[in-house]
Amino acid sequence: MSAHLLSLITFLPLVGAVLLMAFPRGKAPGARGFALFVSGAAFVASLVLWQRFEPSSSALQFVERVPWIESIGAQYLLGVDGISLFLVVLTTFLTPLVIVSSYSAIEDKVREYLICILVLESAMLGALVAQDLLLFYVFWEAMLIPMYFLIGVFGGKNKIEATIKFFLYTMAGSVLMLVAILWLYFKAGPVGAPRTFELAVLTKHTIGLAAQRWMFLAFALSFAIKVPMFPVHTWLPLAHVEAPTGGSVILAGVLLKMGTYGFLRFAMPLFPLAAREMLPWIGVIAVIGIVYGALVSMVQKDIKKVVAYSSVSHLGFVMLGIAAMSTAGVTGAVYQMLNHGISTGALFLLVGVIYERRHTREIDAFGGLAKVAPMYASVFLIITLSSIGLPGLNGFVGEFMILAGTFGSSALGSVRPFYGWGPALVTVGALGVIFAAVYLLWPYQRMFFGPVRHAENLHVKDLNSREILMFAPFVVLVVVMGVMPRLFLTSIEPSVQKIVNDFNAAAPAVPMPGTAPEPFRRQPALLQRLQRLNQENQINPNGPKPADPGQPTLVPQ
Repeated sequence: MSAHLLSLITFLPLVGAVLLMAFPRGKAPGARGFALFVSGAAFVASLVLWQRFEPSSSALQFVERVPWIESIGAQYLLGVDGISLFLVVLTTFLTPLVIVSSYSAIEDKVREYLICILVLESAMLGALVAQDLLLFYVFWEAMLIPMYFLIGVFGGKNKIEATIKFFLYTMAGSVLMLVAILWLYFKAGPVGAPRTFELAVLTKHTIGLAAQRWMFLAFALSFAIKVPMFPVHTWLPLAHVEAPTGGSVILAGVLLKMGTYGFLRFAMPLFPLAAREMLPWIGVIAVIGIVYGALVSMVQKDIKKVVAYSSVSHLGFVMLGIAAMSTAGVTGAVYQMLNHGISTGALFLLVGVIYERRHTREIDAFGGLAKVAPMYASVFLIITLSSIGLPGLNGFVGEFMILAGTFGSSALGSVRPFYGWGPALVTVGALGVIFAAVYLLWPYQRMFFGPVRHAENLHVKDLNSREILMFAPFVVLVVVMGVMPRLFLTSIEPSVQKIVNDFNAAAPAVPMPGTAPEPFRRQPALLQRLQRLNQENQINPNGPKPADPGQPTLVPQ
């Protein structure tokens, strides 16, 4: 089973979607139960993957390699490491809960909705485990189709505008990435060597800096749109607001992570020299996104828009950790991807619950809900505190590691004009934590406390048993991930360490001016001579060697 476990996890939802076509149209009795069974089976298989995963290894595991299009060197090549492992588990975890939420949220075209959800799950899983660039691109583009229909068919009143904007933004970036993939295929590698799309092979090829800059920009723009980073983020709030609840959960929980994952898996390893130059700029843009997303969230009147814009801010933290290119920063970024998927996915489900009861998402339409729906208010508070980053809950661990890993990052302080900017970026980025408390706790206070200002709220029903079962895993996870992070970090860190080491070996950081100790800072010739003598004598870094009478002794003055 292990030999084809990744294929089983990836294509089981797609097989389920095909079988769903045999169910009758309309409300499709039994369709939800069947889709829930299929997605649940995929989740169980992903837990088996986690259980069999070797956490101490940084290499790809469960590799599957089959020739696909032999004439051009394309392969069906799958593999998983510590970075993609938990994103696979997150995808299979959220999908069954999205289907559970559809029992009350989707009443028409149920079969078609479930087919879209399962096809989307397969496409996302394939993109996370593909190790061949052409295969990855196929899965990357396949994600567009079901999400297009989820928003365009099951969305709100402005669904057409949201769908077109989502499609155009994503396609624009994808076309540029395809051009870069084709350039790599035809130009990279020694003359006469067989052409390939295999990622591991392409990362070993030497590419000139000028070409790397263009190729990195092509990949980076495609991934930046998907994240989305400021200023190519404008498609996201509209898509979130108009999408059905399940679509918003998948979009925030997994689909946005394809951008951050793409930076780590493809853009950085393939073009390290260009990435080294661009990392400080990415860090600055990430901090702008953190502050901008938080400030815009504060002024929203629709609670779903608050959560939507908060994703711009939270994913800014993820990109800041990636830009740091330190082990702590990147590990925190990967962990924060998981945290955001759990916390924001749960927030969108909570917003969907109240919308089903009141058919409005305006914050001022509520008030005093804690009196009439205490269970709902309690769950909402826990998830809100998780999203803010309260110590003891999951969000705190990821954000703290990102800020700690960024503070002393050489990647953010070795390129002009960014010498020494690491602490400054951390200082400004940390404002996002403070702002998060404002834009999440203020709406919570207005919605749940105070008097019941509207008569309609007196009859709001509390969470039923199905909804309690739906939210229970989220509550458990935000606590477990907050107090037991090693359960996840043990598997993540070796793969992150390998990516950081490979990146630094391919594109060494340039020391900042003024980092040499006094008095050598003002005497470069003396410093060079000392370094040469150190190399000749192979000085032991753990202690001084006895002086050689034949060698001069340098004593700094």
